[in-house]
Order: sequence, then structure tokens, then C-alpha cells
Amino acid sequence: MDKELIKRLYSSILLIPLALFFVIKGNHLFIFFILVCFFITLYEWQKMSKNKSYYYPGLLFLAISFYSAYQVRIVTSYDYEYFMIIILICISTDIGGYIFGKTFKGPKLTKISPKKTYSGVIGGYLLSVIFLNLYFSSKFFSNPQDINLKVLIFILLISTISQLGDIVISYFKRLSKIKDTGKIIPGHGGLLDRIDGMIFAFPFAYIVFQINIFQYF
Repeated sequence: MDKELIKRLYSSILLIPLALFFVIKGNHLFIFFILVCFFITLYEWQKMSKNKSYYYPGLLFLAISFYSAYQVRIVTSYDYEYFMIIILICISTDIGGYIFGKTFKGPKLTKISPKKTYSGVIGGYLLSVIFLNLYFSSKFFSNPQDINLKVLIFILLISTISQLGDIVISYFKRLSKIKDTGKIIPGHGGLLDRIDGMIFAFPFAYIVFQINIFQYF
């Protein structure tokens, strides 16, 4: 097995349960967790883009993104299940893109992010639908149900935003002439490398929730 993949697996096995603990507990523990993530991300962005024209717009966007995540989890009535939905879509999209891209390869999606392939995009969509279907039909979800058309559209939209976020951050990394935003997570790089899709997905999801387009519970 690829050494990089092994590092990714070990890091994920350790970090995902830890992150889920803070998300589910909520309140002050979640606020502490999200603030730590926010400041780490700010530090990585500062290192990557200091003295660049996109430095301050990026800082503002990160603040909006983390505020949106805070709103979804703490302030609104959506509770952790809605937060979990966004996290699961982004993680499964990332995993699906990585596995399908590595396995099937094929045409490149864009020069901005050379590792992105059309097969990876399809894999991201497919795995996000599978993961969410498992979550919705499990005992961990308060109202077990099958995925309907509205939910399917929502999943595909969030998955698309997540993949676009990945490409956007890749673009800025190329401008800054770096491979990873940091080294804090073995096999993954920086925290920003791992949550690049999420920082775009949460503001979008928060707006969608606010205007009740996909109120499905």
C-alpha cells in the first residue's frame, strides 16, 4: 500500500473520532474546537499568502466560513445532525475523489489542480450519496429515512461546492508556489488542505438552510 495513503488512514482514524466528539458535544467544547481550527487555518493562510493581493480577502472569507459553521451548529435549531450532514458530504466527496482518481485515472479536470480527474468527480458524487444514504437510514439519525429527490439535489450541490473549494485553494497554492498549506496532519498536509471544501460548503449550506429551500426533516 502507498505510504502516503497509510499516513492518511492513520491520521483519519485518529482525527475523525476526535472531531466528531467536539461536534456532537457542542456548546463550549465545540466553540473551543472551532476556534482552534480557525486560528490554525488563519496561520496557514497567513504563511501561504502574506503580502499577496488575495491575503485580506482570504482572511475575510475564512472568518465568514467559520462563522457560518458556528451558526449551523450552535446558534440555529439545526443541531449537530445538520452539521454532520455537511461534514459527511465533504469527507466522502474527498475520499471518493481520491480513490476513484487513483484507481481509474483518466482525463484531468483542470490544470489548476493536476491530480483532479473526471473519474474523481464522479467518485466524489457517488460516495457522498452512498455515505449519506447510510447515515440517513441508520440509528444515528433522529428520523431515519430514504434519500428523496430534494435531498439528492442538496447532496450533489454541497459535493460540487466542496470540490470547487478544493480547486480554488489549489489555485492559491499554485500562486504561492507551495504543495501543502502546512504539515500539521501527516499524509494530508495542513489543516486548510483538509477542510478546503468545507470552508466553501458551510457558507453555502447556511444560506440554503436560512431560506428553507431544502427543509426536509
